[in-house]
Amino acid sequence: MSSSTTPTASPDCLFCRIVAGEVPAEVVATSERAVAFRDIAPQAPVHVLVVPRDHHPDVAELAAVDPALLADVVALAHEVAQAECDGAFRTIFNTGASAGQSVFHVHAHVLGGAALGWTPA
Repeated sequence: MSSSTTPTASPDCLFCRIVAGEVPAEVVATSERAVAFRDIAPQAPVHVLVVPRDHHPDVAELAAVDPALLADVVALAHEVAQAECDGAFRTIFNTGASAGQSVFHVHAHVLGGAALGWTPA
């Protein structure tokens, strides 16, 4: 768990603002430590982002400082996939701009709702 008892946030971070309720989003599931909401530019019939309530820039940093929180994010991703994709889904974490990360608050993409091809680049 993070060192403080309240979630850490970055005031300029879009996802921190969504978690705080300052920016609207279609929230589909929540847990004590994570929030899941629909992507505004879906790449599959189901495309949900799962973010921790605490601000961490990417999955590698989160895994290093709070592996239990990473497990919570993955557990909420699984819950969303069970509800929306009959459990057949892909989870993607992009790390770094050249890998496609555009918001630097760690987030899991939950993709499903159709047979998915494989196009990694």
